Amino acid sequence: MAGETISMLGTWMQMMAQGWVVAGLTASAFTLGLMNLASGLPMLLLTTWGGVLADRHDKRRILLATQVVQIAVASWIGWMVARGAVSVWHLLVAGCILGVSAAFEMPAASALVPELVAREQLRSAIAVDRSIFHATRLAGPAIAGVLVSWLGTASAFFANAGSFVAMIVALFTLPPRPTGSAEEEAQRQTGMWEGWNYVRQDAPTRTMLMLLSSATFCISPFFMIMMPLYSRHILHIPASQHGILMGSSGLGAFTGSLWLLRIAAQHRTAYLRGSIVGIVVCMSALALARNLPEAVTAMVILTICTSTIFGLANTIVQERAPNAIRGRVSALAGMSFIGVLPFSGLVMTKIADLIGMRLAMGWSALGFGALAALLLYRHHCACAREPRAEEAVVSTVA
Repeated sequence: MAGETISMLGTWMQMMAQGWVVAGLTASAFTLGLMNLASGLPMLLLTTWGGVLADRHDKRRILLATQVVQIAVASWIGWMVARGAVSVWHLLVAGCILGVSAAFEMPAASALVPELVAREQLRSAIAVDRSIFHATRLAGPAIAGVLVSWLGTASAFFANAGSFVAMIVALFTLPPRPTGSAEEEAQRQTGMWEGWNYVRQDAPTRTMLMLLSSATFCISPFFMIMMPLYSRHILHIPASQHGILMGSSGLGAFTGSLWLLRIAAQHRTAYLRGSIVGIVVCMSALALARNLPEAVTAMVILTICTSTIFGLANTIVQERAPNAIRGRVSALAGMSFIGVLPFSGLVMTKIADLIGMRLAMGWSALGFGALAALLLYRHHCACAREPRAEEAVVSTVA
C-alpha cells in the first residue's frame, strides 16, 4: 500500500498534466475521446488474456514488467513536452502502449490484494485500497497544478516516472502466492470461459457489472475525459484552479471509499439507491455550474456517490469470486469499466461537441438514472421469483 500510494500519486499528476497539454492542443472533445480510445481499445482486446495470466502466473512479475513500461512512456512524453515538440499523435501512441500495459496490470493488481489478507478481512482491504486510490486522486492533481506552474508541464511526467520505483521496491517485498489444492491449481490453468460462465450464473455479480457499465457509459466520460475542456472552455479557469477542481473529485471519491468500511451488508441496497439519486442530481448541478465553487461542490458530492457505487460493486464481486478464477473475474469487472469507457468516451464527446457540454451532461445524468433504476427493479423482480437465491441476494446487492 505504501508503494501504491507513491505510484498512484505520480499517475494522477501525469493525468492532470496530460489533460492540460491536450486541452492546449485541441478544443475538440471528440479528440479527447479518440485519445481515450487509443488506450482503451488495447485494454478491451487484451484484458481477458491478462486475467488468465494473472491466475496462472506470479502476479508480482506481471506487475514488475508493467511498471517498467510505464516508466519508459512517462519519460518519453515528458521529454517531448519539455522540448515543446509533443503533438496529438505522440499522445495517441503513448496511450496505446499504456493500454497494453494496463490490460495486464489491472487484473493482476485487483486479484493481488485479496491474496494478501484473510477472507474475513477482504472488505476492509478493498476499502483501504480504494481509499489510497482516491486519496492520491485528491492530492495528485493539486500537486501537479503547483508543480506545473513552478517547473513546467514536463515536470509532472518526470515525477510520475520516478514514482514507479516505489512500487517496484514494494513488489520485491511480497512473498510468492502459496500453492493451493490440486483441484484449485488445475482450475487456474483453465481458460477465460470459466470466468464468463461464473459471471453468467451468479446473479449478484452480473448485476453489479451491469451497474458499473451503466455508470461508466453515462457518467465517467465527463469527469474522467472532458474535465480539462470543461475547466478551460466552460468555466474559463487557469491550470491551478483546474487542479483544484480535479482534486475535489478526489476528495469526494476518497470520502466515498471510506464509507465502505462502515456499510454493513444489509444496508447496501439503501446506499446504492441513494448514490444513484445523488449522481443524477449532482451531474445536473455540474452542468448548470457557473463558477468554480459551484462546480467543486457538485463534483465532491458526485464523486462520493460514484465512489460508493464502484466500491460496493467491486467489494461484492471480490467477496463472491472463487480464488482460482479471481484474476479472470477481476478482468471482467475491469472490462465493465475499461471496456465501456473508450466507446462511451467517443459517444459522449461527440454528443458534447454537437449539443454542448452542459446539455450533454444533463441528458446523460437522466439516462443513467433510468438505466440504473431499471436494473435494480428487474433484479428485484428476478429475486422475488427465485426464493432459493434470496438469502445470497439480500446479503450482497440491491
